[in-house]
Amino acid sequence: MTKASHHPRLSGTNLERAADHNQRITLHAIRVGGLLTRVELARITGLTAPAIANIIKRLLQDGLIEEAGQRRGGRGQPPTKLVIRADACYSIGVNIDRDHITILLVDFAGNVLARVSQNIDYALPPQVRALYHDSIDGMVKNAGIDPAKIVGIGVAVPDDLGSVDLPGRPASYGEWNSVQMTTLFSGPHGPPVFVENDAAAAAMGEMQLGMGQRVNSFFYILISSGLGGGLVLDGNYVRGANGRSGEIGFMQAHRVGGGADAQLQNIVSLSALSKALEEEGFTLADAFDGDVPNAAACADRWIDMAARQLVEPLAAVNCLVNPAAVLVGGRLPATLVEMLAERANAHLQGLADHLPALAPVARATLSEDAPAMGAAILPFSHFLLPKPGALWKVQGNVAMDVAG
Repeated sequence: MTKASHHPRLSGTNLERAADHNQRITLHAIRVGGLLTRVELARITGLTAPAIANIIKRLLQDGLIEEAGQRRGGRGQPPTKLVIRADACYSIGVNIDRDHITILLVDFAGNVLARVSQNIDYALPPQVRALYHDSIDGMVKNAGIDPAKIVGIGVAVPDDLGSVDLPGRPASYGEWNSVQMTTLFSGPHGPPVFVENDAAAAAMGEMQLGMGQRVNSFFYILISSGLGGGLVLDGNYVRGANGRSGEIGFMQAHRVGGGADAQLQNIVSLSALSKALEEEGFTLADAFDGDVPNAAACADRWIDMAARQLVEPLAAVNCLVNPAAVLVGGRLPATLVEMLAERANAHLQGLADHLPALAPVARATLSEDAPAMGAAILPFSHFLLPKPGALWKVQGNVAMDVAG
C-alpha cells in the first residue's frame, strides 16, 4: 500500500460548534497518535497554537488526557507529550450472534479489562438478558473501576437476527424480531444503550482502533455464524439508502459444477464450516485447535472453497467501491483468516488484468471480538470522538498515521 505524500489534516471547523468540534478532533488525534506534543497537534489538526493550548487545558481539566513526560533529543526545553487517560471513562460492548454471546468491559484507550463469552446456539432474549445481568457486576468489580464512569453500552447484533434462515435455526428464534434491545441491558437510570449491526460495529472498531488509522477506505468482511460486510470510504462508515450497505452474505454463491443456488453466507460462514465438519464427525473446536489432523484437513478444504466463492463478490467490490484493502475479521482463528486471505489474493490475481484496481485481502487487526469491541466504541464515539465526516481527509486512499 502506498503512503500519502502529505500528513493528514482534519476537516474544517463548524463555527457554531467550534469548541466541541475542535475538542473532539484534538482528542481523537491524541487517541490515534499516542504520545503527541502541542506543536504536533497544531500541525495535525490545523488549529492555531493558542486554540490547541485552550483545548488541552480543558481536556486536562476534564481528566480525558494526561501529560506523559517530555520528549528528549531537541534543543531547549523538551516539549511535553500528551496521552489519552485510559481510566477517563469506560464502556461495555455486547455482541449477540447465533452461536455465542460476548460481553466486554473496555477503557477509553481500547484495552479490554474484562471479558465474558458463552458459546450457545440460538440463544433467546431471556438467556442473553440473564447472562448480562449475572456477569456485569462481577466484571466491574474484578476490573476495579468506578461504575459511574461507564458512559454507555454498545450492542452489536446481526440485522434480521431472528429471521435469516441459517442451518439449525429453531422456530422460537423469531422472538428476536419483536425485542427492544435496549430493554435487555439497561434500566431506566442506567447508562444509555447504542445498537449497531455487527459487521458495521466491527468495521467501525477497525476504523477507530485498527487498520483504519492507516487505510482510509476499506471493505470489511465479518465471518460469524453468517457473513456480513461493512464499507468505510474516506474515513466514513457508509450505510447506504436503507442502512444495509456491505451485505455481501446475501449475494449469490455458485456451487462447483452448478449454477447459483444459495446465498454466499450459506457457504462462507462459521455455520457452513460447522456443517462441513459435522458431516465428517468433527466440531469447530477440533478445527480451531489445530491438533486434530483430519479436522484441520476438512477446514483447509472449506477455506479453499470459501476463497473461490469470494472471488466474484470481491471483484465486484473492487470495481464498484475501489477500496484500499479488504479486511477480514470474525471468530475464525487468525491462522485460518490468514490462509483464507492468502488464497483469495491468489485467485483474485488471476483477474487483475481485467479489473481497474485490485485491493489486497488481509486479516483485520481486531479479530475474534471485533463486533463486541466495535460496540464498545459506540458510546465513546457518541460522546467524545469526532462526528462522521470530521476525521482526517487526505488525497488518495491511504492515510498516514498521525505520528508518522
